[in-house]
Amino acid sequence: MGKAWRGGKSFSWRLLSAGWPEHWSRCFPLGAFPSPRYLLAVTRLLDQQALAGATKLPEAFARWFGERGWAPRAHQLDLLARAQGGASVLLIAPTGAGKTLAGFLPSLTDLAERPKRKPGELHRGVHTLYISPLKALAVDIHRNLGRPVEEMKLDIAIETRTGDTPAHKRQRQKTAPPDILLTTPEQLALLIASGDADRLFAGLKYVVLDELHSLVTSKRGHLLSLGLARLRRFVPGLKTIGLSATVAEPDELRRWLVPQNPPGLMAELITVQGGAKPVITILDSQERVPWAGHSARYAIGEIYEAIKDHRTTLLFVNTRSQAEFLFQELWRVNEDTLPIALHHGSLDVTQRRRVENAMEANALRAVVATSTLDLGIDWGDVDLVIHVGAPKGASRLAQRIGRSNHRMDEPSRAILVPANRFEVLECRAAIEANYLGAQDTPPLLEGALDVLAQHVMGMACAAPFDEAVLLQEVRTAAPYAHLDEDTFARVVDFVATGGYALKSYERYARIRKTKEGLWRVSHPRYAQQYRLNVGTIVESPTLNVRMTRQRSRGGNAAGGPALGKIEEYFLETLTPGDTFLFAGKILRFEGIRENECYVSNAPGQDAKVPVYAGGKFPLSTYLAAEVRAMLADPERWNRLPEQVAEWLSIQKDKSMLPRAGDLLVETFPRGNRHYMVAYAFEGRLAHQTLGMLLTRRLERAGAHPLGFVATDYALAIWAHDDMGTMFKGGRLPLSDLFDEDMLGDDLDAWLAESWLLKRTFRACATISGLIEKRHPGQEKTGRQMTVSADLIYDVLRTHDPDHILLRATRADAAAGLLDVSRLADMLSRIRGRIVHKQLERISPLAVPVMLEIGKERVKGEADEMLLSEAEDDLVHEAMGY
Repeated sequence: MGKAWRGGKSFSWRLLSAGWPEHWSRCFPLGAFPSPRYLLAVTRLLDQQALAGATKLPEAFARWFGERGWAPRAHQLDLLARAQGGASVLLIAPTGAGKTLAGFLPSLTDLAERPKRKPGELHRGVHTLYISPLKALAVDIHRNLGRPVEEMKLDIAIETRTGDTPAHKRQRQKTAPPDILLTTPEQLALLIASGDADRLFAGLKYVVLDELHSLVTSKRGHLLSLGLARLRRFVPGLKTIGLSATVAEPDELRRWLVPQNPPGLMAELITVQGGAKPVITILDSQERVPWAGHSARYAIGEIYEAIKDHRTTLLFVNTRSQAEFLFQELWRVNEDTLPIALHHGSLDVTQRRRVENAMEANALRAVVATSTLDLGIDWGDVDLVIHVGAPKGASRLAQRIGRSNHRMDEPSRAILVPANRFEVLECRAAIEANYLGAQDTPPLLEGALDVLAQHVMGMACAAPFDEAVLLQEVRTAAPYAHLDEDTFARVVDFVATGGYALKSYERYARIRKTKEGLWRVSHPRYAQQYRLNVGTIVESPTLNVRMTRQRSRGGNAAGGPALGKIEEYFLETLTPGDTFLFAGKILRFEGIRENECYVSNAPGQDAKVPVYAGGKFPLSTYLAAEVRAMLADPERWNRLPEQVAEWLSIQKDKSMLPRAGDLLVETFPRGNRHYMVAYAFEGRLAHQTLGMLLTRRLERAGAHPLGFVATDYALAIWAHDDMGTMFKGGRLPLSDLFDEDMLGDDLDAWLAESWLLKRTFRACATISGLIEKRHPGQEKTGRQMTVSADLIYDVLRTHDPDHILLRATRADAAAGLLDVSRLADMLSRIRGRIVHKQLERISPLAVPVMLEIGKERVKGEADEMLLSEAEDDLVHEAMGY
């Protein structure tokens, strides 16, 4: 209490100068006096209100803050003042700064002062839309926002609407909508495709976009931007509020938040500096750090000890298979039977909600999670984050560690557990980037044409539209601000006919022109088809995984509880009796019937786990540059574990380390083959593309390449002929091999032959609505969808090579699966800076990528034993011990 009174006369003078608010006389009877803590809180509130200018904070809010000894922060009041003044705002603030409350304060204060609805008066429609990238985040916000609303006794209805919301509730929300609707981009697309969308959103005042950086960088962001454009048509004065903690280019997001008419307009910006610096360490393991791999099995015991030493721990990994493995390994060593749970997107919604409720009740000591929990979730009792495996990006790391001690004035605590030696370097680079405040969120892309085609169909489902009017509306969305008239006309024609090569097929004529010149849906089944397939997330085909209760007389399994979904391609590799790991259990595969996979418990047996297919996220450009810089600077090695520093030191003696701006290429013989390893540090996607193109060139040069393998850090190619001698003798200069012209004819020729464009086309065709996974009355299997997509792809390539979907496919492949722009930047950077080191044997730096070759070749139960023997041989040869 003494601390609250610090300030002496200045405190009293500020209080008297502010006056005695009228509501205090109602809060305190005559002769009573509020506590010093209350008075200090109210004084802070008055100071900040003055700072924020004309901010209007209702009495109930001032009382609610004061009773808790709190006061709104300056940025919260600043945002409220700007929103009340009619501005759209981007708020960038560190974790724990109260971004969510800031985002909702304009809505809550406005709703608190709105007159009550009279008996018999029509429902007013949605007042505020909250858009979240994650279903779990929407549920968490509902829980946290409901508390102050309830405590202030505000007459405000708040509801969620996600894919998990029952159909009857979603239907009721359209006729009796809540004041605040917490939803996702996909649900917004469905709502605006309804004929009564204008009535539902007629009273809309605010759209709050949480974790904006995560929403805008994908096709979901493109779909959402088009949804906002439609909402602004309903409500021209609509205000948007963007919230984010990690932003690399704020102006891009500021443009995204407001209509681009004219292009270049930006929302206002509020940036909050400060916040407690996180405490991040790399696990200083007493065990040997592996040369390769992604499991971090070596550290399980130390991870478990860290869990025991903290109240609640969130453990993040990058893939579902890693999550399943880590969860199983933790239970294997869980001698104290600590409550440990698993959370990832493939699990059944009931199981995910059970885990989230247990976290809220502080009933768990640890949760193993993927990206399903790395955005915005606020569980105050989480006092440690453990990231198993490298984070792949500085912004992603900042986002995930912010889940620990989710308060601005208390440092987040995190431990990074690298799975291999290169990941030690990456983790160190990520920590240094975090302390510098570096951000590496990917840049925004031009709006995708397959998403635009889906939106056009949705607008036809809502009501007949005029093509020219819709084009003007679409151009107000930032990703489509520079869309030309011809491209838009071709998109509309595609929705109407399927395009030149498909227009003779009636099934692709989804919209038709009326005699008034408006486009409308050609048949109600196409509207139903649209609603069943809306969205841009095209996952691998999955089947429901269901426990068997018993077996019927005919031998068929009877269905029990659902465990979640798993990829169809994996299940097709199993035979009855095979075991695998899922939902934290070892399961026995019983069989597939229709769209369901039946399993039974197989406790105590070994699991046939899915093959690990690499990291889900590419290594960011920023971290790649930092790893190169670290390798080139021995003075920075003293921050690394001793065994890793020794590895780099021996590499320096036996070969060399790549300089920051160079490309190091090593060649050496081993067995009856010759190897080339290039240390590009550009991420697995770029390296895979580079490997495909280099092998084509090596084939033409007569080196007889046999194969390649790519990691995030290096690329290894093996061949019959001695590539090192070819480079040294001038038969194939490295400058020619790595020339930028490989991204011309070589790239086109490879794409024409590869399966990759077909796979990408299937996703674009699904998003655009050309093929559908779900059809009224039936659901296609992944195999049926693949056959449909491949047939259409072949027809279009032959007869309509400039088809709008082929354009979308090539753009997707270049930006995503191929990482062509990043590869082009690398080839330009290394021009004249390629360093060749011809060796007699493998180098220490090459061991990790060489072990990846071993993984591709070794199969069966003895996999780990054989890989261990291979590792011992390689390490002995490279390190000399």
